[in-house]
Amino acid sequence: MPTLSIVKGIKVYINWDDHLPPHFHAMFAGHDVSIDIETMEPRGDFPKRQLRIILGWAECHKDELLDNWNLIAAKEMHYEISPEL
Repeated sequence: MPTLSIVKGIKVYINWDDHLPPHFHAMFAGHDVSIDIETMEPRGDFPKRQLRIILGWAECHKDELLDNWNLIAAKEMHYEISPEL
């Protein structure tokens, strides 16, 4: 699972052989959520404060998230995304 960024202690990653629709995962303190890149719809159990943080970050980096999704799906090298909002 390639790590794309660590945002305020929240690990952001995409699995190598993941399913559609394009999405990323976020992990924090034993909680895991997957977030649809297009709709920003979360699925999973995640603390509300950290969910707000990661959704705000993801909106700012939507194009980079989608680009990395496509690279990883094609088994190509991904790149890190800035943790800055």
